[in-house]
This record gives sequence, structure tokens and C-alpha cells, in this order.
Amino acid sequence: MYYKFSGFSQRLVGAVPSEAYIPQGLRPSISSEGPATIFATPTKLASESATAAEYLGKNRVPDLQKLFQKSDGLPVHLKKGVPDRLLYRTTMALTIGGTIYCLVALYMAAQPKNKK
Repeated sequence: MYYKFSGFSQRLVGAVPSEAYIPQGLRPSISSEGPATIFATPTKLASESATAAEYLGKNRVPDLQKLFQKSDGLPVHLKKGVPDRLLYRTTMALTIGGTIYCLVALYMAAQPKNKK
């Protein structure tokens, strides 16, 4: 006995061998044309690009390496001065405030409601 999937009843139903071997929706379709082009511009190879000519800004990496590798006793996340300290302290304040808020909310949720 041969079976095929019926789209109407959403079940397997009996079928003749030719229908069972080529069920609906799975018939081979041969396209005569290729897929549509997605991008119209060709891609560049790595050997074709001139990276020095594309970026015209100053290379700041050596300066930043000197700054961050200086042994002055400061942690790396505070080496750039006042902006780093401001961000660090703001982050710590928000962390401590959020922890306190969570503990208060947990305490309030743990208290039973008064029934009058």
C-alpha cells in the first residue's frame, strides 16, 4: 500500500504508486533563469583595497598605548582622568541604588497583607 499526505485532511491517505513517489508540492521544478542579483556593486578583494588612503584621520593607537601602559598605579578603567572617574562613580551609585531597591521590593513582597 502506498500513502501520500493529504492537504485537505492533513493526514496520510492511500495513493497509487505514481502519486506516492511524487507528492504534491515536491515536484521537481527547473528554473530557466538564474536568481536575481541582490547587490549591484561588485565586492573588493583584500588585495585591492588601500587602507591607508581610505582613512584620513590620525592614528591614535600609539598614543593610547603609551597612556594605558604607563605604570602610575591607576587601574586601566580610570586612566583617562575625570570622565572615567565620573562614569565609574555613576555606575557604582546606580548599582548600589538598584541593589537597595531590589532588597526593599523583596522585603515588601515577603510581608503578608493585613486582612481587616
